Amino acid sequence: MRIKTVQAWWVSIPIEAARQHRSDFGTLTTFDAAILRIETDDGLVGWGEGKNAAGSAGTYAALVHLLNHEVAPLLIGRQAGDITAIWEMLYNGVRAGSAAKAGHAMPSLARRGLTVAAISAVDIALWDILGKHLGQPVWQLLGGRKADRLPAYASGGWADAANIGAQLQGYIDLGGFKAVKMRVGSMDQAVHVSAERVRAARAALGPGVEIMVDAHGTYTVAEAKRFAHLTADCDLAWFEEPVIADDKPGMAEVRAATTVPIATGESEATRFAFRDLAMLRACDIFQPDPAFCGGITETMRIAALASAFNLRFAPHLWAGAPCFFAGLHCCAASPASFTIEYSCGANPMIHDLIEGSVAAADGMVAIPDGPGLGFALSERFLAAHVKSG
Repeated sequence: MRIKTVQAWWVSIPIEAARQHRSDFGTLTTFDAAILRIETDDGLVGWGEGKNAAGSAGTYAALVHLLNHEVAPLLIGRQAGDITAIWEMLYNGVRAGSAAKAGHAMPSLARRGLTVAAISAVDIALWDILGKHLGQPVWQLLGGRKADRLPAYASGGWADAANIGAQLQGYIDLGGFKAVKMRVGSMDQAVHVSAERVRAARAALGPGVEIMVDAHGTYTVAEAKRFAHLTADCDLAWFEEPVIADDKPGMAEVRAATTVPIATGESEATRFAFRDLAMLRACDIFQPDPAFCGGITETMRIAALASAFNLRFAPHLWAGAPCFFAGLHCCAASPASFTIEYSCGANPMIHDLIEGSVAAADGMVAIPDGPGLGFALSERFLAAHVKSG
């Protein structure tokens, strides 16, 4: 089971105009990602995903180049099952041997950003391969699953105050969701406008539906506090990324000023960043993105940190199929998980990239039973949407 080939592509899938939305990232016209294919000498294929932007808000040429020209040569000939050793080798770079001998990390200088996004893609693909090699779903390799279905929340919510209730109700009608997430923050230009939209959503949905809000890190500390005050009677399930990820003390200050749980982490890479969030008491819910934080290996380390600090775990899964399915397996195996993000905006990178479908029913998402990550990627569809960069 040695690695024979490694190939990454910048995949860019158009979003039909009627389903495009506008947020603080602008209008997203395509859904983009770095999709990775690893094949072993015995014919097993694993699929991975790396991320460095939201939808069409960034480019993937650099990440794909990194994977194909710097990472791939380091992987050829390695045992695909040596997942942790490969993770540490890629993270520590030329000092990997010294780090392994010493028993602690000695990471390369470029230890975040594209480096960890590339590691994420490799790691997800290797877990997929290992599961297929053993004929087991990844969740079994992670210790087993706690349920065959898990609760999910509908993620979207960009409409104005007059229409947000109908938009969120449409999500509920689609998949029977009992929880929904809407976007707030700089897209609304003013804090009181976001608060008005949230109050309209609560009035429309009533008390029986959980509502989460996501500011994408666009508030200042003062603005986040003001928003929390203006929506204090809306019974919010969580307030996501109130301030930028770089301001962890500010995040802690917001958390101390409100009774609404603070969720964050989609912009964080590696367990070390989440350790800092926990130590600063900056949040209540960890939201690592498997395609950015370090893959399945690192996501499970982060989930263990959440459990150790009596926090909860709800990964960011607005992503492509490899990342989404990786998140399903991590949630199934983690004691700290409690909900799954199900994107209700246009997401062809999940629904069109695979054979079959991913659907929610009664507000629940099924955990795959098949070997590896449990999906079949359409290589014909992928090839039709490769973008040169």
